[in-house]
Amino acid sequence: MTQHPTRSIEAREGSPGRLGTEPAPTSGTGLNASPAHAILDSRQVAYFSMEVGLVTELPTYSGGLGVLAGDTIRAAADLRVPMIAVTLLHRKGYFRQVLDPSGHQTAEPVNWVVGDFLTELPARVSVSIEGRTVYIRAWFLEITGSSGFVIPILFLDSNLAENAEGDRTLTDSLYGGDSRYRLCQEMVLGIGGVRMLRELGHRGLQRFHINEGHAALLTAELVMERLRSSGKKEPSDTDLSEVRKSCVFTTHTPVPAGHDKFPHDAVTQILEPAIVEVLHKIKCLDGSLNMTHLALRLSQHVNGVSRRHAEVSRKLLGAHPIEAITNGIHVGTWASAPIQEVLEKFAPGWRHDSFQLRQMLRIPHQELWSAHRQAKLRLLDYVNRETNVGLHVDAFTIGFARRAALYKRADLLFDQMDRIERLNKEYPIQLIYAGKAHPNDQGAKELIQRIFQARDRLKNQLRIVYLENYDIRMCRLMVAGVDLWLNTPEPPLEASGTSGMKAALNGVPSLSVLDGWWVEGCMEGLTGWAIGKDEYGMDLPHDRGRAAQQVYDKLEYVILPMFYQERDRYIEIMKHCIAINGPYFSTHRMMQEYVTTSYLA
Repeated sequence: MTQHPTRSIEAREGSPGRLGTEPAPTSGTGLNASPAHAILDSRQVAYFSMEVGLVTELPTYSGGLGVLAGDTIRAAADLRVPMIAVTLLHRKGYFRQVLDPSGHQTAEPVNWVVGDFLTELPARVSVSIEGRTVYIRAWFLEITGSSGFVIPILFLDSNLAENAEGDRTLTDSLYGGDSRYRLCQEMVLGIGGVRMLRELGHRGLQRFHINEGHAALLTAELVMERLRSSGKKEPSDTDLSEVRKSCVFTTHTPVPAGHDKFPHDAVTQILEPAIVEVLHKIKCLDGSLNMTHLALRLSQHVNGVSRRHAEVSRKLLGAHPIEAITNGIHVGTWASAPIQEVLEKFAPGWRHDSFQLRQMLRIPHQELWSAHRQAKLRLLDYVNRETNVGLHVDAFTIGFARRAALYKRADLLFDQMDRIERLNKEYPIQLIYAGKAHPNDQGAKELIQRIFQARDRLKNQLRIVYLENYDIRMCRLMVAGVDLWLNTPEPPLEASGTSGMKAALNGVPSLSVLDGWWVEGCMEGLTGWAIGKDEYGMDLPHDRGRAAQQVYDKLEYVILPMFYQERDRYIEIMKHCIAINGPYFSTHRMMQEYVTTSYLA
């Protein structure tokens, strides 16, 4: 295999550019595009995800799911978990968001040079799509953990000269195209991914981790492998049981519409006839193919991504036993440079043992505040250069950044304009928003425009900015640089969320609806504040008006007076964010749970 010079992507994070003021994460986890022995090593776990987010310049992610996948792989590398990851190569990325002065979003393809980051492998496999042979290659990247252990990532790509013109673009656009395009992509990921692993010699894999239902067709391919090796025409109960033992499924979606479904006719036209027959035999093609149901049917261990999400999923998905493994973040990646400096001083060893973050309870107030102020200056410097709004470092700064979706209610704060104006007169406030709407989600795009309208109406009283093209680098600036992280989803639609975890690691408290991870992370007045009562009080504000009222009340009567008049109390809460939520909501803890409850079970 031809060797290539090592190329470090993380070293570029601090290079000059739109967000060049934020330095690279220095977690010890490196990215290397040079094929090493790891690609041929015996691995026990294959981790499949439609998207993987590692660094800004590698645009193979759309948001939370992909960033979580990247953090998961990093944690596995740190903990020496014998894993190999499989995803798709998205040559056009998700999309680049462009916002005009009224907030109207247009989507542009992302331009990047694959060979600058990844190395092509010589292996080729194929799948049959609509009766045509579609060839697939893999590109390679490795993640090196803090102990030097390497995890390979395979990026599958159908852009080969031997394929028909339409088939060459099947892997190009993340979550793009129509239902047919999505099914073809999921064939490449699930079926093609298993075949590529076998072609590379990975025949001793013990577990296949399906990160959301997009890769569920890998289960059908595992059944087909057993049929091909035995010469049988249909699977036995033993075949299904053995496949089930090898599969782990993580569901991320508490909304029925979020689970991929494909019509029966499309499935029979697009998939290989033998695989269609297997889907019929295992009763997963009754009217339509539901990828979540397929993964549930053939996975021994199934989990949601927070305790609340597991409860919601059990009600949504019927009798399937669904456990909870709450998401986390890779602490070495998401701690800002100023926070890293104080962590090194007061919690040595935190990169390798996140429980050392508990030591942050003893940090002097002024040292934490100084680090936070440095992170805030970095953020405001970028925002002011990009928008010329003139945000001020001493003004209370609220951050709201995530995928733009109606249920997340990003415009909730503007439901009572007179109330927010009154608050700002007593306590200066400035707001920073960011987030992309899916190009086909008209409601979400109109939501962004409503925030722009509020900005224009309040421009003489309140400073509001909406940053375009939210990405990993921008996220690292925002979660560290704001004073409060706001989260207002309509419960119970938040599966987990990880942006608030990233903020907590940097000493930024959350004001959030008690949904997703915040049910576990909120200690009222200690790690942040809840919108609604605790999980036992069950006074969750499903009604939008009540939710808005509680946001205003918490800001006016609790948070803003504390920030401006009792700064030491506010810094105490910042310390507890790091010391209490930092250790638990980490991918190191999360990965250890996967190993003990599913990989080794």
